[in-house]
Amino acid sequence: MKTTFASLIVALLLPFAYAEAQTGRNVVLFIPDGLRPGIVTSETAPTFARVRDQGVNFANSHAQFPTLTMPNAAAMASGHYTGDTGPFGNTIYSGFPLPSNAGNITPMIENDAMMGDLNEFYSGNFLNEEAILAAARRAGYATAAIGKVGPVLMYDVSERSGTQTIVVDDMTGRPGGIPLAADFAAALKEAGLEQQAPTRGENGKQGDWQTAGTLVPNLGQQKYFTDVTTKAVMPRFKAAGKPFVLVFWSRDPDGTQHYQGDSFGSLVPGINGPTSMASIKNADANLAAILDTIRALGLESTTDVIVAADHGFSTISKDSDTSVAAKFAYKDVSPGKLPPGFLAIDIAHKLSLPLYDPDAKKAAVDPAAGQHPSRGNGVVGEDAAAPDVIVASNGGADLVYLPQKNAKELAPKIVQILLAQDYVSGLFVEDSLGDIAGTLPLSAINLKGSAKTPVPAIVVNFRSFGTGCADAVLCAAEVADHTLQHGQGMHGNFSRADTANFMAAIGPDFRKSYVDQLPASNADIGMTLAHVLGLKVSKKGDLLGRVLTESLEGGASPGPASRFTRISRPAENGLQTVLKLQAVANTLYFDAAGFPGRTVGLDEPTARVSAVSK
Repeated sequence: MKTTFASLIVALLLPFAYAEAQTGRNVVLFIPDGLRPGIVTSETAPTFARVRDQGVNFANSHAQFPTLTMPNAAAMASGHYTGDTGPFGNTIYSGFPLPSNAGNITPMIENDAMMGDLNEFYSGNFLNEEAILAAARRAGYATAAIGKVGPVLMYDVSERSGTQTIVVDDMTGRPGGIPLAADFAAALKEAGLEQQAPTRGENGKQGDWQTAGTLVPNLGQQKYFTDVTTKAVMPRFKAAGKPFVLVFWSRDPDGTQHYQGDSFGSLVPGINGPTSMASIKNADANLAAILDTIRALGLESTTDVIVAADHGFSTISKDSDTSVAAKFAYKDVSPGKLPPGFLAIDIAHKLSLPLYDPDAKKAAVDPAAGQHPSRGNGVVGEDAAAPDVIVASNGGADLVYLPQKNAKELAPKIVQILLAQDYVSGLFVEDSLGDIAGTLPLSAINLKGSAKTPVPAIVVNFRSFGTGCADAVLCAAEVADHTLQHGQGMHGNFSRADTANFMAAIGPDFRKSYVDQLPASNADIGMTLAHVLGLKVSKKGDLLGRVLTESLEGGASPGPASRFTRISRPAENGLQTVLKLQAVANTLYFDAAGFPGRTVGLDEPTARVSAVSK
C-alpha cells in the first residue's frame, strides 16, 4: 500500500497526541484488603464513609469467586475474570515444581519470587493478560504499586526490574523482592525511610490451638508503606509533572482479621472484636493520609480515588459431624475439630489411596498416627510424584486437580465423596469432565477461559452460616481448610458475606453523592480504570468486566440489571448446587452459591429460574 506524506505525519504524531491527552489525570487505587461494606460507618471508618457518601457508593458490589486475594487482584489488575487470568486461588497447583519454593507444586503465590517462577514458566506473564500499570506506563504515566506482597506485583506482573514501576512490598530489601531503582532508593533515604520494609511484628503472631492470635493491628508496617507513598512516591510524581497511577494495597483489615485473638476458640465475636475494628481504623487512617497528601500537593482536582476491597470476610468454623479427618487426634488441633488438610484426608480415605504432603517434600501423611498436611495441601495416589488427586487448600474454598488421564473416571467418585460431607456447600466441575449431578460447570462462574495455569477439576465451596446477629452477612462463619483456628478470620467462600466487598470512588471523573445500585465487580474496577485513563489494553480472553459508565460524570446507564438463578440436576441424595447471580447485558455478577440451607445469602429463588447444569 502506498504511504502518503500526510498519512506518515499523522502516524508519527498520533502517539504524542495520545500522550498529551493523558497529562491531566491521576488515579489512586486503594485496596483495603477484606473490608466488608456493611461494617463501614462514620464511626468505624470515617474516611471510607466520606468517600462513599460524597462520591460514588457501589452498593451492589461483588468479589470474584473464589473470594481470595490473588484472583481478585488479577481481576482489578486486568479487567478479566479468573478463567482468563489463572490464579484460581492464593494457593494453586502450579503445573511444575517451583525453584523458589523448594520444588513445591502447590505454592501459596503471594510471593514475588514465586510469581517470577510462574512468569518464567508461562511465557513471561502467567496472567496471560496485560496488567493495568503496564498499559499505563506504556502510555506515558508514572506508576507505583505499594503494600501487601503478592497482589501489589499483579498490577505490573511482568516488570521485575524496579526501574519502570516502583514496587514496595513486604519483600522490599529482602531476597526475592523486586529491586529498588537507585534514584528511588536515594529518594527513600532523603525522606528518612529505610530501604527494607519492616515485618508485621506483633501483628504477625497468628497463635495456635493453645494460644490466642494477635491483639494489635498492623500499625508499623502500614505506616511504613503509607510514608513511602506520601513522603517519597507522590511528591516525586508531582515534581516530575507527569500523570500517575498509584496502587496502594492495605494489608489491614485482612491480616488482623485472619490472626485476631479476640475470639479464641469461639465463633463470637469472631471477626467483629476490638482488634479487627482497630485494623479497620488503621486502614482508614492510611487512606486519610493519602487523601491529605493529594490535597497538600494541589492534585485534588486532577486525581480520581477508587477504593475497592478484594473480598468480604467471615469467622472460621472447624466443625463437622461427617468428616473422617475430625475423628483422629492431632497434637496441634483441638479435639474433635477439623485439621488443616481435612479435605485431602477425607478424599484419600474414601478412595483408599495414600496421602502425601507437598509442603513437606511429599512426606507420607497418616491421620491415624496424628498426622495431617502441614499447610492443608495434599497429593493423593500410589505415586507421590504422579498423584491422581491434588488438593490446594484455600480457606473457605478448596481446589481439586486431577492431573492424570483417569480424571473423567475419578471426578464422579470424588463428587460423591464430597456430597456426603456436611461441610460442603456447592460444587463446580471442569466442563470437559461432563455433567455430574449435584454440580454446576466452571463456565457458569467464569472460571473457564483462556488461563495458562492448570484449571481445577473441582472447586469445593464450604458451608457457611450466621452466628446469631440480625444480619448474617455481618456475622457469618464458614468452614475453612487452613492452619488458622476456630474463631479466627477467613474468606474464599461463595457466601454473600465473602462476595460483598466495599467499593467507592471519588474525584473529577466520578459523580457526586451517587448511590450506584447496579451490580459492580472487581473486574469492572479494572475496566473502569483503563477507561478513565484512556488506556488501550490488549486482551487475549473474553471474560471481561464492564466500564461502570453510570458512575461517571455524564456517563450513560447500561440499562437495568436482571437477577436469576441456576440450579444443577439433583444428586442421588437430593443436593443441588444453586447459583444466585445478576447480569448487566452480558456481564455476570455472582451473589452466592451452594446447597440451600448451607450458604449465607442463598435464599429460595425469587426470580426466573434456569435449571441448567451445563
